[in-house]
Amino acid sequence: MACSSFVKLNAASSSWIAGHHSVNHRTGSAERFPTRRVSVIRAGSYTDELVKTAKSIASPGRGILAIDESNATCGKRLGSIGLDNTETNRQAYRQLLLTTPGLGDYISGAILFEETFTSPLQMETRQGLVPLPGSNNESWCQGLDGLASRSAEYYKQGARFAKWRTVVSIPCGPSALAVKEAAWGLARYAAISQDNGLVPIVEPEILLDGDHPIERTLVVAEQVWSEVFYYLAENNVTFEGILLKPSMVTPGAEHKEKASPDTIANYTLTMLRRRVPPAVPGIMFLSGGQSEVEATLNLNAMNQSPNPWHVSFSYARALQNTVLKTWQGRPENIEAAQKSLLVRAKANSLAQLGKYSAEGESEEAKKGMFVKGYTY
Repeated sequence: MACSSFVKLNAASSSWIAGHHSVNHRTGSAERFPTRRVSVIRAGSYTDELVKTAKSIASPGRGILAIDESNATCGKRLGSIGLDNTETNRQAYRQLLLTTPGLGDYISGAILFEETFTSPLQMETRQGLVPLPGSNNESWCQGLDGLASRSAEYYKQGARFAKWRTVVSIPCGPSALAVKEAAWGLARYAAISQDNGLVPIVEPEILLDGDHPIERTLVVAEQVWSEVFYYLAENNVTFEGILLKPSMVTPGAEHKEKASPDTIANYTLTMLRRRVPPAVPGIMFLSGGQSEVEATLNLNAMNQSPNPWHVSFSYARALQNTVLKTWQGRPENIEAAQKSLLVRAKANSLAQLGKYSAEGESEEAKKGMFVKGYTY
């Protein structure tokens, strides 16, 4: 289970509210006319607050800054600019991001790793991917044990949403077992989070790895989200108090033909309309190794006409790549790095409103960031 922190930025004051990041099987029936199932939706003590928080995050022109990378992954990024992976350097970089003046105009929340949450700003809840026995060399996300007590503590510390990320690999199948395990884990996490006052961000990432066409990604995405919502309903999760963090429907990164933003938007919105109830307030896309410009162009294409949900972003590398290279670990570069973060945040804010243009974008922002077998 992945643990994230939520920090809400007030657009007027850019003040932060901290948050936290986190990760009955179906039975057959021999009846020709099975009895009608009645779903009971809990009216928990936090329901009104959960709905309010979710709507606040999914506000017009704003999205999420994802900085919930593990220390090991953060170390790889620091290493790319010649810095050692030390707590001091990690804190310096995360502080640079979180203290950017005016960021709240474009960013409504931040997903944080536990080290950041507890020292003292924010937190992430999953405990990592491990091999799934009986699968096609696939993984599942652990962390449900003790999640309730951890979530309650994060709420006390100021967290108001959480995130659980698990992954699905198309080259590995995906197997029915892996899809079911991913969906069940996400649903249990979501129910536990809501019981403890945290809006769950639900993230079954369909990895870009592979040479498959976009049509294959669509089939798998529909399969995954069908299972996810089945189990969310089974666990009595309040749909108005969740957010989704899906992958865009794209061809595999090694496919011979690259899809246009309009094609990606068409396939992605087709999947969402078929699988996601309009009660869900926000769809906060991950970038998954796309270039900064690609992720923004694709989001913009999805917002050219009204959608039933707030269609926005929850980007990590697609907001931070240029920032990191501008900073270079030097104090004298902090202001310039923060300005580059604002450029990317504003670009995606415009894309959420369907008003983005790639005119004037740098060559650096157009470079793809896909890494085969990438891990957090």
